Amino acid sequence: MPVKTSLKENVSIALQSIAGNRLRTSLTSLIIAIGIMALVGILTAIEGVKTSVNNAFAGLGANSFTIQNRGSGLDFGNGGHDKVYPAISYDQADRFKKKFALPALTEVNLSVTGTAIAKYGNKKTNPNISVTGSNENYVATSGYKLAFGRNFSSAELEHGESVVMIGNEIKKKLFKDEDPINKEIFIGSTQFRVIGAFATKGSSAGFGGDKFCIIPVLRAKQIDPDTNKTFTVTIQVSNPEALEATIGEATSLFRNVRDLNVTSDNNFEIERSDSIQQQLSGNLTAMTAGGAVIGAITLIGAAIGLMNIMLVSVTERTREIGLRKALGATPAVIRKQFLIEAIVICLIGGVLGIILGMAVGNLIAVNISGSFVAPWVWLFWAIVLCTVIGLVSGYYPAKKASKLDPVEALRYE
Repeated sequence: MPVKTSLKENVSIALQSIAGNRLRTSLTSLIIAIGIMALVGILTAIEGVKTSVNNAFAGLGANSFTIQNRGSGLDFGNGGHDKVYPAISYDQADRFKKKFALPALTEVNLSVTGTAIAKYGNKKTNPNISVTGSNENYVATSGYKLAFGRNFSSAELEHGESVVMIGNEIKKKLFKDEDPINKEIFIGSTQFRVIGAFATKGSSAGFGGDKFCIIPVLRAKQIDPDTNKTFTVTIQVSNPEALEATIGEATSLFRNVRDLNVTSDNNFEIERSDSIQQQLSGNLTAMTAGGAVIGAITLIGAAIGLMNIMLVSVTERTREIGLRKALGATPAVIRKQFLIEAIVICLIGGVLGIILGMAVGNLIAVNISGSFVAPWVWLFWAIVLCTVIGLVSGYYPAKKASKLDPVEALRYE
């Protein structure tokens, strides 16, 4: 007479079988763990970078734009090249700033280098310091705040004096707990007097983190050896609703500054801060999809390995299956026991894989961007995925076990 068993009894029998075959269970769970670790690790790392990118641009807001002679170039792997227009000279940028009459903050910038060394006494930084020339509006438009000192004065900007505002990383490296204000430091071979130090903003900020220094834009023009140097102009409006009108007015004025006639196309680019963020988010979304595909391929291999081991398990336990059937276990009971066993093994591997994946993914994310994340959505789907893998991989072996003839199974050697 067939014997009915409850879900609790089926789970108990499956767990007894798992406990009785620890080595096989461990190896099978490890296969699943590696697959889940690859999936969760990749997606956690990407999620950390995405969070840092969003935090970096949050300080800029959606109410600023930049005039430059080329596109942003934020194109990961698409092989495209932005058109490069004639360089924007200092005179053009300065003339624009003086003539732009709308209520907005105008910042003129020149990127000098990204590989400078800052020195103070016998202390020096690594050769990864970025040097940028700017004006009094940098503090207001960049999202950084001064922790020590002050902003540039009008006289310092007008005469291009050798003064500098330094990032927190430079302050910590060269001065530690010492007050950096009015100290003389060398940036490359040029001596500067420190007038301000920025509060930390983390490595996500503009991808340069706190390893940067700001000098008067005219001084940057004097020390930059590039003969074809190009400046950028950043405009920030106080009201986001006025952004479109401000872009239109800025475009018209800059065309006049560049001496373009009515029929000529613009020979400069207008780059909105929110469009850069959207480009980056789009690229990171594509990277997330790619990471998910790579993880899925790994999990398919893990599912095949699990199915193979479950089939071996059916062969090894043929006599046991025959005995259970002889005692009244129905094919449905046998099938459920094997499916539960496969799912439990998957969940054990899944939990281990999630722990390892979060550790590896956050290790990468923290080193790249400084952000620790817990991708709860992906973790939930990882558990669901483990259950599905257990069902799919265990179904055929469970079906095969449930169809064994009890007499033949009992005779199996």
